[in-house]
Amino acid sequence: MTGDAFRVMLRMQINPGAEGDFERVWLEIGDSVTSHPANLGQWLSRSEDEGVYYIVSDWVSEALFREFETSDRHLEHRRKLHPFRSGGSMTTMRVVAYLPGTASTESHHDWERAR
Repeated sequence: MTGDAFRVMLRMQINPGAEGDFERVWLEIGDSVTSHPANLGQWLSRSEDEGVYYIVSDWVSEALFREFETSDRHLEHRRKLHPFRSGGSMTTMRVVAYLPGTASTESHHDWERAR
């Protein structure tokens, strides 16, 4: 990943008891984001704080992310996740450097098996 990448971080507060359904739906519809030609990948992380999730999504440029953000594809994605949310926020940033760790050569599938 180069220093030109644009990163979006969403903090989502999920309604109590809806966490499992939220994770399932997020995985089911994730390709609506990751199949966009400008998307570099996205991650879903569950916080230690109850009901709090972080979604990190990397894009080749801010302009292409903003184009996606106003697309029908994104609006449909948000509509499907909205019932699970009780709040949230978005932060954007530019990736200025990336130092891969030794374990980064493993594929995501290998990482999943190791968990």
